[in-house]
Amino acid sequence: MKKLMASVLAAAMVLSLAACGSTASTSSTAASEATSESASGEATGTSAATLNTDTTTLYINLASEPDYLDPALNSTVDGACLAVNSFAGLLRYNAEGQLEPDVAAEMPEVSEDGLTYTFKLKETKWSNGEALTANDFVYSWNRAANPLTASDYGYLYNGLIGFNEALASDDEGNYVDEAAATAAMEANDILVGVEAVDDYTLKVQLVAPCPYFLGLAAFPTFFPVYQAEVEAANPDGTNPGAWCADAGFVSNGAFTCTEWKHDESMTYTKNENYWDAANVSIEKLQFMLSAEDNAIFAAYNAGDLDFIDTIPTDEISNLNGIDPEFYVIPNLGTYYVGFNVNSKMFEGKTPEQAAAVRKAVILLIDREYIVENIGQAGQEPANTFIPTGVSDSNGGEFRQNTATYTYPDEANVGYYSTSMDDYDANVAEATELLKSAGYEFDEDGTLSDATPLTINYMFNTGTGHQKVGEAFQQDMAALGIDVQLSSEEWNVFLDDRKAGNFDVAREGWLMDFDDPINMLEIFYSTSGNNDMQLGVKVDGAIPSYAPQNWDEYDAMIDAIKAETDLAKRADMMHQAEDMLMETGAVVPLYNYTDIYMQKSNVEGMYWNTFGYKYFMYCTKTAA
Repeated sequence: MKKLMASVLAAAMVLSLAACGSTASTSSTAASEATSESASGEATGTSAATLNTDTTTLYINLASEPDYLDPALNSTVDGACLAVNSFAGLLRYNAEGQLEPDVAAEMPEVSEDGLTYTFKLKETKWSNGEALTANDFVYSWNRAANPLTASDYGYLYNGLIGFNEALASDDEGNYVDEAAATAAMEANDILVGVEAVDDYTLKVQLVAPCPYFLGLAAFPTFFPVYQAEVEAANPDGTNPGAWCADAGFVSNGAFTCTEWKHDESMTYTKNENYWDAANVSIEKLQFMLSAEDNAIFAAYNAGDLDFIDTIPTDEISNLNGIDPEFYVIPNLGTYYVGFNVNSKMFEGKTPEQAAAVRKAVILLIDREYIVENIGQAGQEPANTFIPTGVSDSNGGEFRQNTATYTYPDEANVGYYSTSMDDYDANVAEATELLKSAGYEFDEDGTLSDATPLTINYMFNTGTGHQKVGEAFQQDMAALGIDVQLSSEEWNVFLDDRKAGNFDVAREGWLMDFDDPINMLEIFYSTSGNNDMQLGVKVDGAIPSYAPQNWDEYDAMIDAIKAETDLAKRADMMHQAEDMLMETGAVVPLYNYTDIYMQKSNVEGMYWNTFGYKYFMYCTKTAA
């Protein structure tokens, strides 16, 4: 495919969870083999970058101002990195990418039917010296599941007994028993399936066997929070995250946030009450809050930063495979373009015509160019939403054909080839799709002035995202589609996506645990991570041009969560992905990798394929 841009571009993409996603956020066949950076982050060559010799403090940049520090409210990868270094859950990931006990004293006892998990806890303390008990988990899990908290990840608790009973709703989304639901929310009593048997024994009861439940036990949304502080800061219930909006809040991890200069810096200090404090040697983590790639890179080269995970686009080719401080590591996730199906850009179209517009865009994007000339860090072009390497939770890999499921042909239900070898055929098919949606074309093969198509593409600040937007703009120009680019600061960008205040946006999702349901359930109509607004009503009704039967998708997700036959469950997840791809609302570009730079005098940082970076066991020498 011919490009109008002549310069060679390079960039590494940094995204939200959601990692998270969530915080982002990933295990799988690849994730289960994740090892520490010293084992598998390969780099060669020499570096003349200046070293910082303050051995008590690690100087870091992960992102700009975090959206939330409350682990129940966070849905970004950078926020998850802060969470795993300042809070401790029942379990955690170790340097080999395996789950191990954290606050739990040992791995849980699991009943024969897979429905009951019993955790014995260590006798640990909050950072203020008070005892942390099983009751703190009961409170925190109910709070995260409580709609009044407005956690984007609240739906993760619907596999526990009690959730669906307390918050049962009808087909219109209204509570079946509004009085009972209101009482349960006000009392923070949503989950009867989590119980403190005694101060140091926690029992969890599930509706159905959950193959990824142990991954949830290590996920930030399931971390404990200090009840007295949370409630004191939010007496009227209107600001659930107020308790940790500034430094000084109570936590239970390796570090506590002791200073926060908003939009500038954060200081995390070693928590002497952390259960493993004896093995934490670094006294402080000093975070530079910025999304300005060039400023971050300059600070790193000047010795003001020891660790960064964003790099200017024009520097990647000078570092990858050359500088020993540059690392490329695996991630499980997908960088994609997302359409707001409720956007007024589709007004006047039928749902089928609106989907045809989105599918035409799918065909025009040159993923190979983006990966080879912008990403340049081993990313894989993507033609499905679920990335390669993800487990099917039944002993196989999800992205492989089986005896009962074969991936559709590339021209079927939104699946497509990532290769641009047949570019002319792609353009011809995209043209026909747009004609079916009512667009007219001139003799030169571009859109007629009588039926213009303008796409407003929104992305967060960052040179990599900017370059992807420019490539997208160039690709759409092939048919005369006008793409307007709009950049927003991180927090504003997150809020606008969640609220549906966009037409088309840069999106990304790092898996939170090793199961495809993690990437499928984010599009449940009531999910706080459903940026594409699938099944979301506007003024009480689904817009006439949006997918009309998204409740069928919701029902499929519910059925997957209740299914005990793992082979059948895997097939159902394939069907759900087909339903998603049929909308054209999700346009995968590539499967993620991650990059970072770390000074040669720093050791002990480890990571996992969810995008988390663990700094508590770092050591730093003067040279």
